[in-house]
Formats: sequence, structure tokens, C-alpha cells
Amino acid sequence: MTTYVLATNHVDTSAVLCDYLLPRLSEDDAVHAVNSHPGGDDTTSEDVRDGEDALNVVTSRLGGFATVETHQFVRGNEVVEDVLGYVEDVDADELVLGIRKRNPTSKVVFGSTAQKLLLNSNVPMAVVPLEQVE
Repeated sequence: MTTYVLATNHVDTSAVLCDYLLPRLSEDDAVHAVNSHPGGDDTTSEDVRDGEDALNVVTSRLGGFATVETHQFVRGNEVVEDVLGYVEDVDADELVLGIRKRNPTSKVVFGSTAQKLLLNSNVPMAVVPLEQVE
């Protein structure tokens, strides 16, 4: 059994991460899809709704192939703190996240959150290139 944590905040990101993960899954695997918002005035109802939609994509795409749990955190923490804390809580085997790819040079661009996750994770990571997901 392998436990995966997918960090997602957008339906398109979720779809790309699911496409990456699906061929690797077996029935006894567990997938935990998570996203995080700061809360308070920094989080709108639209942010929460978009986060729920992103998590629903994972459930609908992977639910028939592995056990899927979703968690949206709105508790005032940094995204990195929530994601890495959750990775530790579920004793994940792998963290899966998306990064943007920019043309024409196809240079990979790491956002500050992705960079912090890469630098601070204690588990193997799969970094999946995203096409121009906004």
C-alpha cells in the first residue's frame, strides 16, 4: 500500500495530477488530496468553493481506483505548513504537486509555495509539469 498526498488548489491542477497518478495506483493505495487557505479576510467564499471543486475532481477521477480522502484547510496556517504537516500526519510515501511550465523556452518555474515544499519535504516528491494553468 502506498499513501499519496496531492496538493492542489485548482480543478485543472487536480486533473493533471490525477492523469499522472492514475497509472501508478492500485486498489490498496490511499490518496489524500489537500489544499489550504489562510482564512479570515484573506480567504473569500469563492476561494473555498474553488478549493472544494479542486478536491472533488480528485474524488471523481480516482475514487474508483483507490481510497480517496480530501481535506481543505482554512485555519490561518501557511500552505506549506498545512501540506507538510498533513504529509507527516498520514505518514505519506509521496507528495505530488504541480508546477508551471513556461514557453517558449519551456523553462520550469517554481512558485514560492512549490519551492518551499521542495526544500522542506522529508518524503519523495513527484513534481508534475502543468500547462498554462491559471
